[in-house]
Amino acid sequence: MIHYKTKEEIELLRLSSLLVGRTLAIVAREIKPGITTAAIDKVAETFIMDNGGKPAFKGYRGFPGTLCVSPNSQIVHGIPGKYVLQDGDIISVDCGVLMNGFYGDSAFTFPVGNVKPEILKLLRVTKESLYKGIEKAIAGGRLGDISEAVQFHAESNGFSIVRELVGHGVGKSLHEDPEVPNYGRKGSGPKLAEGLVIAIEPMVNMGKRNVRQERDGWTITTADGLPSAHFEHTIAVGKESADILSSFVEIEQILEEQSR
Repeated sequence: MIHYKTKEEIELLRLSSLLVGRTLAIVAREIKPGITTAAIDKVAETFIMDNGGKPAFKGYRGFPGTLCVSPNSQIVHGIPGKYVLQDGDIISVDCGVLMNGFYGDSAFTFPVGNVKPEILKLLRVTKESLYKGIEKAIAGGRLGDISEAVQFHAESNGFSIVRELVGHGVGKSLHEDPEVPNYGRKGSGPKLAEGLVIAIEPMVNMGKRNVRQERDGWTITTADGLPSAHFEHTIAVGKESADILSSFVEIEQILEEQSR
């Protein structure tokens, strides 16, 4: 059952989502060769709680971390731990926040040090796929319009779309209806209407689309061991264009500073 949000509820969702964006920006400053994923997780947890939020993922169905941190061939749901980031890695960082009774959810895949050009292309195309999907989140359209736009852009650039994991509605629950696949047919699926708030989150593999689950019961990796990228925004469907509730602005400013 889809829960449509009022304008007031969307503003509360925006506050939670912007705190996620600020948390990912703090994380961006920490990501460098030599740091552990557990250390990144601790920084994020402290920042969220200091700013009036609660980590949404910690304890969710028993998940032990504040962040899902997934390097290289890990697609999503990586558990923070002893892994030390290496020069040339990429790392997906997925963050959720609960504040004022509403959730925010966003993810960004970061380069670590000097990353190969073909892997940087994977990051660029995955992020572009996200925005291609967001462009279709317009009232009167169909959910499949979003899915098809994501899939077409990723696949036309030679990459593959993960099918076992999807985006989702966001509200007073972290995962609400509807599911938002990253593949599909234009004109199919539920009709899009104002008040629908969803997380769109392309997961794009450099190699084949097949995945496997690790023994920890959480981590999802590529079956062929090749890298994967993941970007996510929480958005509200709009009359003429989508309203992006989360933000990459601070993250991208920091990455630009670091690249100078």
